[in-house]
Parts: sequence; structure tokens; C-alpha cells
Amino acid sequence: MRARRPRQAIAGNLAVLTAALASVATTAAAQDTNSAVPAYCPDLQRVVALAMTNERFAPISGQPREGNFLDTSLPLTGWKNCSLYGRATYTCDSNEFKTDEEATQAQAAMVEQIKSCLGETWAEADERSSPGYRVLHARAAAVSITLSTDETDRKGHVVRFIMFVRGSQAR
Repeated sequence: MRARRPRQAIAGNLAVLTAALASVATTAAAQDTNSAVPAYCPDLQRVVALAMTNERFAPISGQPREGNFLDTSLPLTGWKNCSLYGRATYTCDSNEFKTDEEATQAQAAMVEQIKSCLGETWAEADERSSPGYRVLHARAAAVSITLSTDETDRKGHVVRFIMFVRGSQAR
């Protein structure tokens, strides 16, 4: 009988330990879901790094689209219609929202996500921003991001992401 009690105790301890580990895993997963760092962060970091090179977006340029647009081989995860315009502009649209208010709320959250992703080397340019148009600048490079809300042809609303190289650096 004595041998059973330690085994029972071990089995009980293992059950408690398993439950505790499951709880930690669930908590960690919930924190990841609520995290300010977006799923597209690694893609965004790579696009920013390319914008700061002499090649700009050439390594991720794809097939021609209408006008001066090109497909990109590096879309931001979770965004739609990512493309390049000219040599120094990268653009994407968010998923569609039913109302302008929803798009504006999403835009505010996206600004915070992008700042969290890119860190202290980026800041919002408050003097250039407004409720429907937000501007972020790289502190040490001539690269900017704008997030604007727009209405689609179907009367839905999107947040439009545009990254561009400013001034003479774009050439």
C-alpha cells in the first residue's frame, strides 16, 4: 500500500503541474493576441530596411499593374492590395470596415502598432497629422509612413498605408 501513495501523490502533482502549464500557455497566447506588436511587424521592418537602401523597393518589385504601380513580393501580413508606386513608394490597404468611425478607430490602433513595431527610431509628426490622416517619420532617415482613411467604391472604409522616401533621397 505504501508504494501506491507516492505514486498517487506523483500522479496528483503531475495533474496540477499539467494544469498550471496549460494555464501559462493560455495566458501567453492571450497576451500575444492582445499585444501591440502586429503580425505584420517582421514584414514592415523588412520594408523599412529596404526603403533605407539605395535599391529602395527594387528587390521586392513584381509584375506591372495599371498605371505606374507594380506588384510586390513582400505584402504586409493581413493587409490587402499591397503594391509599389514608382521607385520610392510602398502602399497597402487594410481590410474593409463598415463605417468611417470603425476605420478611424482602426487607424489609431495601427499607429500605435507601427510605433511599437518600429520602436523609438520612429515618431508621429503631430503637426502634419489630423484625425483622418496620420504621419510617422523615421528620426534618422528620410522615410515616412502615412495612414489615412478612405471610402471604397462599394461605400466601405479602409485604412490606407503609404510608406515613401522623402525629398532628394527618393531619387
